[in-house]
Amino acid sequence: MSWIAVPLAGVTVLSTLAGGLLALRLRNELTTVIAFTGGIVVAVALFDVLPESLRVLAPRDALAVVGVGFVLFFVAERVLVLHHRDEPDQARAHERVGALGAGALSVHSLVDGLGIGLAFQVSTATGVLVFIAVVSHDFADGMNTVAFVLFQSGDRRQALRWLTVDALAPLVGAVIGSVVAISERGLAYVLALYAGFFLSMGATDLLPEAHSHPSWKRVGLTIAGFAITFVIARAAT
Repeated sequence: MSWIAVPLAGVTVLSTLAGGLLALRLRNELTTVIAFTGGIVVAVALFDVLPESLRVLAPRDALAVVGVGFVLFFVAERVLVLHHRDEPDQARAHERVGALGAGALSVHSLVDGLGIGLAFQVSTATGVLVFIAVVSHDFADGMNTVAFVLFQSGDRRQALRWLTVDALAPLVGAVIGSVVAISERGLAYVLALYAGFFLSMGATDLLPEAHSHPSWKRVGLTIAGFAITFVIARAAT
């Protein structure tokens, strides 16, 4: 029954596109959107990606890889953004940072699709549960991808390109997962690495920017994004 994963992954494509297009529509309220997506990114790392990694790896090993991911994203961002915001090269630097964050989210989406394909190799019930979890938070992934690229570069066309990549990634992952077996331990290491990426993305970029001008509305949206992701993750397990 693993072939069912492929058409179901097509639904996640639509979910991701819907989230991204909503973020584009709300680009004038980008810092408000970022407050919501910042909570989601951190919660996905803590309640979705990291627990899957800890299911296979020893806690000490998993957290070491999370730390490596956090530092790698932090250092990569700082290497790319070496200039003050007022200098001419800054726009190009932030464009590369936007691509780095969008790439991380796209790989996460690829792993989501891979998870759907592998889950259907276990059983139909397991596959359906994983599909429900993925399609629920891929809407947020689309929002996160667009919000992060727009925040860094303000380039609408670049945001659309990365949204397309992010939307198609689960479909590609589902095709691979339905026909190819992958080491569970290897997948666990990748998930731990990206948990570190997402924590760094939320802690150093999204949340500080969203709350640079404090408002209860943004605080509430961050908590809402965090709580919604927590509920979805718990329901999926």
